[in-house]
Amino acid sequence: MRRFKLSGLALGCALWLSPFAAINVRAQEQTTAAAVAAAKSTLPAAALEDASRITAPRLSEFLHVVASDEMAGRDTPSPGLDATAKYIVSHLKQWGLKPAGDDGTFYQRIKLTRKKVDPATTRVELDGRVLAFGDDYLVARTPSAASGGFIYAGHGWIVKSKNIDAYQDLNVKGKIVVVSGGQLPNGLTRADIKGEPGADWQDPEFYARTHGALGLIVVPRTNDFARWWRSRQASMERGGWEVEKFASTEEQSGLPIIYPSASMIEALFAGERLSGAEILKQTTEGTAGTAFALAPSKTLKFDVKATTETALTQNVIAKLEGSDKKLKDEYVAIGAHYDHVGTGFPVKGDAIYNGADDDGSGTVAVMSLAEAFARSKQRPKRSILFIWHAGEEHGLWGSKYFTMFPTVPLEKIVTQLNIDMIGRSKQPGDTNPANAALSGPHEVYVIGSKMMSTGLGELSERVNSNYLNLNYNYRYDDPADTNRFFFRSDHFNYAQKGIPIIFY
Repeated sequence: MRRFKLSGLALGCALWLSPFAAINVRAQEQTTAAAVAAAKSTLPAAALEDASRITAPRLSEFLHVVASDEMAGRDTPSPGLDATAKYIVSHLKQWGLKPAGDDGTFYQRIKLTRKKVDPATTRVELDGRVLAFGDDYLVARTPSAASGGFIYAGHGWIVKSKNIDAYQDLNVKGKIVVVSGGQLPNGLTRADIKGEPGADWQDPEFYARTHGALGLIVVPRTNDFARWWRSRQASMERGGWEVEKFASTEEQSGLPIIYPSASMIEALFAGERLSGAEILKQTTEGTAGTAFALAPSKTLKFDVKATTETALTQNVIAKLEGSDKKLKDEYVAIGAHYDHVGTGFPVKGDAIYNGADDDGSGTVAVMSLAEAFARSKQRPKRSILFIWHAGEEHGLWGSKYFTMFPTVPLEKIVTQLNIDMIGRSKQPGDTNPANAALSGPHEVYVIGSKMMSTGLGELSERVNSNYLNLNYNYRYDDPADTNRFFFRSDHFNYAQKGIPIIFY
């Protein structure tokens, strides 16, 4: 366990807590006002003055820009995300914070690549019949080429703790594995998938790749076909972006993955133990059957061609230098992800997914914290690193990139405080089932504060009790919780490096 040093963080935590008064409980102004009034007797006047700079109107001002239609949902990469980064940086410069990105800038550049399918040169044949890309099948990885027979593997999972083995000693080497997509083995949840991949469990792709399969065909659920056209356009026109340096530093599977249409599924299983209609029904119902080899005469030959494009995105990073000669070389990192998911299927005629809560709320909270610290007449002993991560929605890209290629020594970061989705809470007396998972009045969900450092969790509670005295809800620290939120936001990449975290 990494040791957490307590000195010099109290002011930071006190100011850190204040955004929840402005955002998450803004509807309970009387309750918050009473808490602030009580805090005046326990906190120094200077700290209260600094915290008072974080206000609901200021947060709203920031959010109305960050989550505006002009930012077009802040996908990674996109002009809207770049414009948001420039907006944040313009304020950082105004507040006098120091750049902590690449080459003396506020930006840590991240190079992305994507491969777009070339339908004109892509060729797939099933038993000699040429299939049409976009009509008969879609592909998830390009370029790729293979030719071979088939094995159907049901759900395709191996979970040793549950004595589950989908393959039943069938040899997949040199074969194309067909699995029912979108499901775990019957009766299992994500909480049951524990331990090390490969040793304790294997998903369909992992098993196929490590056992010599030539490719993977993932049968969609029936309701997935409603999104077929959108997926077709995405595969043909946009492809999937990846971080270039991740591809160069990680083992890549290179395993071709194909998503078949209903007609291809019917042709694939014609004359087999189960028909295509039965396979689709089992996939949709989550009742995938036992594995079996398809007729040896059936073969699939495919050669998927693609073109490669590149783009740049960025993390935004600033620092406030600490006051202590020794401790200023250490950092308290405060972060949020400033990306969202861009545009998509129109909802009530609106195709822009603005992302005001996820994570516009965290983005502007970190901006307000940065402003409050920058305008303060006093400095914390340690330096503060403010980081706005890109690409969280695509797989925690920004935080993963920073922790792999840090712009400050990673061993000097003593903790990381992550803010993700603090913009909504229930009103008093709200019994609407749709709001059941929201935090209650004057309440905040706190995740991971004691998982790696009991000292950090105790400090967070002590400062809270002396300031706003929010209700801390630790329900998502439960290892049995199926949401697994600890693994699903940017703090997780810091935790993997041994850095104590709190996820608000």
